[in-house]
Amino acid sequence: YQRRVREAVVSTQSTGILLNDFSRTVPRSTSILFHLNALFVSGLPIWLFWRIQQLELNTYGIMFGIVTLVSTFLMSLAYKNVKYSLKHKIAQRRHAGVTAEVLQQVADASSEKKKTVKKEKDDRVLFKKTEVADLEATHFSIFYNNALFLFLTIILSFYILKNFSPGANYLGSSVTSACVVAFLSTGSN
Repeated sequence: YQRRVREAVVSTQSTGILLNDFSRTVPRSTSILFHLNALFVSGLPIWLFWRIQQLELNTYGIMFGIVTLVSTFLMSLAYKNVKYSLKHKIAQRRHAGVTAEVLQQVADASSEKKKTVKKEKDDRVLFKKTEVADLEATHFSIFYNNALFLFLTIILSFYILKNFSPGANYLGSSVTSACVVAFLSTGSN
């Protein structure tokens, strides 16, 4: 009876891991990472417009705050969407390398101890593959979205919206850049 209960618990845990792997939700630590990165990158245009366009912080502070919060929300959404779309592609590409590494570790460990069951090997490979794919997708999502946001902000502010007033230029370039990045993150590749 206890063996069946243990097998049911292990099966439930494995099912939970698989369901979590395919869901769009991100762990709390990743969400915090996304929000902090989004806040930082959304705040960079403030420096640009404060130092180059001479927008005073005390005059435009409320607009800076609102635009930064809107951009932060949109960038966090973009991070999450890009991570979700990349995670499974990365897992498929890294499968052979991760499998070889995990099987080597299992072979080294099993030479010292008992033989490892095939299901346990498969579970270890799946866990490691998911972990590697999650980490790579998180980092690439942050890099890609930040680069795109900053590129669009510079192009919009210095070339497309250069004839607008500095306040309208900041508002238009920051919000438009964040909206474009969020929109592009929803597409499938």
